[in-house]
Amino acid sequence: MLMPHPEVLRRLLEEYEAAAVDEPAGATGEPGPRTRDLAYTLCVSTGTRDVTRALDAARRQLAGPPEPATAPGAAPVGVAD
Repeated sequence: MLMPHPEVLRRLLEEYEAAAVDEPAGATGEPGPRTRDLAYTLCVSTGTRDVTRALDAARRQLAGPPEPATAPGAAPVGVAD
């Protein structure tokens, strides 16, 4: 599975949390359009179909150890010629 860059994921998470609090709900109490868009993007980014699971997955990914950086032109860790 493709993994979003941690900074992109962190920004999505922060924006979603802010929108969920600040954006006015619709007439029937549903989330506003920005919150829905961010929820969808979080789901796609984390490979989930539910925003609660997407939030959990994003938080787990961000809490894990950072991926080792490779030098430009170097083979990724574990890849031999």
